Amino acid sequence: MKQIIFFIPFLISILFSADVGHHGVNGQELPLYSIIPFVGILLSIAIIPLVANEFWHHHFGKIAAFWAILFIIPFAATMGLSLAIYEFLHVMLLEYLPFIILLLSLYTVAGGVCLKGSLVGTPILNTGILFIGTVLASWMGTTGAAMLLIRPLIRANQWRKNKVHVVIFFIFLVANIGGSLTPLGDPPLFLGFLQGVSFFWTTKAMFMPLVIASIIIIITFYFLDSYYYNKEKENKPESDGEKLSIEGTFNFLLLGGVVASVLLSGFWYPQKYIDVYGVHVQYQNIARDILLLLIAGISWKLTSMSIRKVNGFTWFPIQEVAKLFSGIFITIIPAIAILKAGEDGSLSAVINAVTNEKGEPINMMYFWLTGILSSFLDNAPTYLVFFNTAGGNAEILMTTLSQTLLAISAGAVFLGAMTYIGNAPNFMVKSIAEENQIEMPSFFGYMIWSICFLVPVFILISIIYF
Repeated sequence: MKQIIFFIPFLISILFSADVGHHGVNGQELPLYSIIPFVGILLSIAIIPLVANEFWHHHFGKIAAFWAILFIIPFAATMGLSLAIYEFLHVMLLEYLPFIILLLSLYTVAGGVCLKGSLVGTPILNTGILFIGTVLASWMGTTGAAMLLIRPLIRANQWRKNKVHVVIFFIFLVANIGGSLTPLGDPPLFLGFLQGVSFFWTTKAMFMPLVIASIIIIITFYFLDSYYYNKEKENKPESDGEKLSIEGTFNFLLLGGVVASVLLSGFWYPQKYIDVYGVHVQYQNIARDILLLLIAGISWKLTSMSIRKVNGFTWFPIQEVAKLFSGIFITIIPAIAILKAGEDGSLSAVINAVTNEKGEPINMMYFWLTGILSSFLDNAPTYLVFFNTAGGNAEILMTTLSQTLLAISAGAVFLGAMTYIGNAPNFMVKSIAEENQIEMPSFFGYMIWSICFLVPVFILISIIYF
């Protein structure tokens, strides 16, 4: 313990030293095998829960740490300890911490709102909940909207034998597609915001693709749900007359505070920063993260525990996301650096696949490659990969290459719905449904649903816009 206490001032003196002049790793110097830990952690997330769920449940944090260490130690040995420290701090302070703090705040605040009352699952009611959730998802996050509405939706349909499709379409719309309009909606868009994409560019650019996709899917759901409902409507229970009510409504004010905090960091530029080993942490971002943590603390302190108990609120989902994404953000360092190197990097094949002979972006390929990788890996780091493949300059991507940025954004958000692992809330919703005795389809069983009902919609979107 004494040695640790002695070491702390030494560590602080290093981290908060003057700008050491780091400019990041040169992707041209990195071999392709340096992305093996990144591929490894994503494959672990995709496969291990399917073949060894109990082992994964207890050891996912250790698995994420293993892959992170497998990258960082060889990287430090070959590229130098100083550069390894810089890259680690850069990704943690500028990308991972803001990302997880926003998720924590949204998850905590949404978990403090409880919808009570007599709800009987009918096609109109179910469609209405999906519509409301789709609208809310962009403003309180797909995680927040999903956690707010999934339990009332399940309770309303508890009497029905055929209800798996209700949860599946909920994942399609509320846990994914609905989060298209703002950086608050889905993690990849927030990462884009951190890279310089303006808050309302996403709202304007993604509005019509969201409307087209949502209308088609919601109408499809209504007719499908009506088909199943008509087969068993004679079993419909009588309403117990309990009036609809919302408890914990002050949390909606706190959600407004979350929006204001994110907007603050996007519009306030004091031109000051704290230098941490060459990493410039801007004042506006520090203020945003402090405000988000305060909002989460206020919600936790003031919300009755009875409300959270009814919601089945636990910290496990956010702990799982925090541990897994820490490993993802660390191991993605070489992939991003190599892609930034363009045709001079060892992932030039990816660059060539999304670029024509004239060096112009092929937006259709950007949409589908971003989407396919988002489906099987994770949409947040996938967004970063292709954002940097397209040049990584937010100003150019919002103007000259706006269709390319739209393709990347739509691919990451929309196709995150294709599998259980495409977006953080997908598995959370699946888990809650199974806790309530709903037999959800397997990994590949879910994909049959998504291929049948989503792929035709995404083909239409790609034809119209890309």
